[in-house]
Amino acid sequence: MRVILLIAITISAVACIGGDFELTRPAHNYEMMQEVNEMNTSWKAGVNERFNGMNLQEVKGLLGALQTPEDKKLPLKKVEIVQNLPENFDLRQQWSQCESLQEIRDQSTCGSCWAFGAAEAMSDRICIASKGQLQTRISTEHLLSCCSSCGYGCNGGYPGAAWDFFQNNGLPTGGLYGDNTTCQPYSFPPCDHHVSGKYGPCKGDGPTPKCLSTCNDKYPKTFKEDLWFASDSYSVSDNEEEIKSELYTHGSVEAAFSVYEDFLSYKSGVYRHVKGSMLGGHAVKMIGWGVENGTKYWLIVNSWNEGWGDNGTFKILRGNDHLGIESEIVAGVPKLNTKYLKFLE
Repeated sequence: MRVILLIAITISAVACIGGDFELTRPAHNYEMMQEVNEMNTSWKAGVNERFNGMNLQEVKGLLGALQTPEDKKLPLKKVEIVQNLPENFDLRQQWSQCESLQEIRDQSTCGSCWAFGAAEAMSDRICIASKGQLQTRISTEHLLSCCSSCGYGCNGGYPGAAWDFFQNNGLPTGGLYGDNTTCQPYSFPPCDHHVSGKYGPCKGDGPTPKCLSTCNDKYPKTFKEDLWFASDSYSVSDNEEEIKSELYTHGSVEAAFSVYEDFLSYKSGVYRHVKGSMLGGHAVKMIGWGVENGTKYWLIVNSWNEGWGDNGTFKILRGNDHLGIESEIVAGVPKLNTKYLKFLE
């Protein structure tokens, strides 16, 4: 299994692997975009509004997936391979009634991708396991601020540790910024960097929120009543068919991979790294697979809002562990509160 090259950390920020490039350079590299498109590879580059006005150092602050140490790795699950899987599969179509699958979240100015990939997949899996009856949102906020074993909050974390925390400590509900119909919604607002856009300007990098064991005042349940748990948490091997079978059987998984500069300008097609220096490690939610113009891909949901990529999603090369995308798959099985689901008892 190839070891994914991920970003180290410092006390104050997600640190970088030194490179020959200048980190104060704008995130929009127009010359690189042109070169990528002239190469006529499997994807197209362009300007992503999410990074308007940002430099590479600011983008690096969003890349918070850290290489998992041996003592934090989850046990490897042997996935039973499903035969005759379709050539193209998208969980958003398979489970169209699951609202969480249709959402694109925004980690804002915090390096919380590791918590977003986990909380999003957990929410999807609860809906899928309940046959579409439960529209729960697991709290990124609580995972980010309260899981001390997960890493460093807004300065990066370990995806596998997030699922272990879900199993052993439990997580409350928590939706998007301002969603007081959940216990602990995300406290960072979605934003546009240095421009007047859909969300308004970002207000600088925020510190990791304080860990709370209470729900917001408008939420009717107590914190303890609101907790959700997993019955199991595990990693999935880098075997392509096992990953596909896990997605098909249980739903979304969390994945991590190495981000290079050209990824920032992804707009469409099947991404493969062709230009630029490595910036860091990033965690995302995987929701399917397919083939486009003869190229196999994984279908991924990012946490950089709809102003990046293909309306917040991207496709990445499948089948050869490109940038480590297949070697850091983690997931779990949620426990369902059957007092609300009589048909499951």
